[in-house]
Amino acid sequence: MQGLDDEYWAPEHVREWLRSLGFSLPLEDMEPHIRAWDRWMRALGDFYDYRDTDGVGRVYEVHRRSIHPAMRVCREWGSLLLNDRTQVACDDQACTDWLAAWMARTGFLASAQECAEQACTDRLAAWMARTGFLASAQECAVRAFGLGTGAWALWVDAGSREVRVRRYDARMAVPLTWDEEGVTECAFVTRAFWRGKAVDQVQLHLRGGAGGAFFSPGETSESNPHAGSSSHPGSSPLESGGTEGTYRIVTACFDRDGSRVEPEGVCPVYDTGSVWPTFSIVKPAIDNTRVDMSPYGQSVFADAVDAIQAVDLCYDAMMSEIDNGKMRVFLSDVMFDVERDGKGGHVSIPFGRQDCTVFRKVMSTEDTINEFAPTLRTEAQARAFRVALRTLGDLCGFGINYFDLENVGYVKTATEVLADNSALMRNIRRHERALEGAIAGICRALMAAERGLGVELPDEGLVRVAFDDSIITDTTAEKCQDMDEVAAGLLEP
Repeated sequence: MQGLDDEYWAPEHVREWLRSLGFSLPLEDMEPHIRAWDRWMRALGDFYDYRDTDGVGRVYEVHRRSIHPAMRVCREWGSLLLNDRTQVACDDQACTDWLAAWMARTGFLASAQECAEQACTDRLAAWMARTGFLASAQECAVRAFGLGTGAWALWVDAGSREVRVRRYDARMAVPLTWDEEGVTECAFVTRAFWRGKAVDQVQLHLRGGAGGAFFSPGETSESNPHAGSSSHPGSSPLESGGTEGTYRIVTACFDRDGSRVEPEGVCPVYDTGSVWPTFSIVKPAIDNTRVDMSPYGQSVFADAVDAIQAVDLCYDAMMSEIDNGKMRVFLSDVMFDVERDGKGGHVSIPFGRQDCTVFRKVMSTEDTINEFAPTLRTEAQARAFRVALRTLGDLCGFGINYFDLENVGYVKTATEVLADNSALMRNIRRHERALEGAIAGICRALMAAERGLGVELPDEGLVRVAFDDSIITDTTAEKCQDMDEVAAGLLEP
């Protein structure tokens, strides 16, 4: 079907259009690294599918078995950091309850929220419950930790007066304005279908203002051949306008040939009324050592590719050993019936399984049945597999015992994990701090956009994210300590 691709990347005609608007695209410097990380997550490439040559020079295809260690690493980080116990709360309880209900409905977060003030918390909780926010957030974190970057961005249905949060990964997010403190403007490219045809939809989240700039997609210039007719001939594709400090969502669509199309019902420019960025960039708490000054992050397994190869090499060796070590049975000629082959000759009639376990001894009548069982070396290979897994866990921030087959760290009690795997605890804290800012930022923008649609929401105040740390801390013991401090008058109820 037209438009259904195995993988989707921002197409070249979209990149050219963004360049014509005067933007420099950091995606192009990072793209080779992102593509490589994506292939490791999917266990594709020359390491897994290659050609070999036998002793007589014949070339044959070889496929190496894989347990997808790169994807396993990313999924483990996603489940450790975000689950259905993660809570988002505001100073105002009404906002918290509304947000929780929205998240549950859309799949972004399914949890009840608690906070000090009743007003904003109720609204926040309702929003989270309605949208299912965290289920989507966990998938975003998995892709972000694998490809180095992910994002959440607001998507507004002005007709139904509804705001949703969509997730993107590094292949679809193109930062436009950034510095050391973060990304302030960004474009997101996705595939949509209009009247049965695939179109590339670009949404630019730009900050407007009296002295700032935002893009008006109806304008044309000599450097913007894809733009439509202009109501301001000769004007630049970037011009001042809009409410000062608020974010606008600019939408443009292109067909597969790169020509601009204007689907019905798509608003070209929408002012969200939010002073907060209407998107959040999600990155692991790891410095990008591939490209300096890049707004993109680095994969959590970028420095562990050799360990990923070692894991799959050991796993494939074990499986090959078991397959090659099956018992072989050699049978004398007298055990086989024969039949004519239609050409005047005789052929033996095979029997049993056809997986090279039964062989015929030609011109033999003695020892009618012989058995041969090779000695397996799986025990030594299992030790090598264990070392490879421990190395992978250590290099990816889990600690040396997390993937240990004989000492599995992630099924221990929280107290044992805290004592035995302090590296995991430290890295979880680092990643949680990075995620908290992204989640809180998109929640603030969401509530600002909802206010613009007429939803009565008070000022949310401080937005906090409470992660479920029961895997690394003894939350039961912490609660007991809190109760004791409340009883002693040292802590407010």
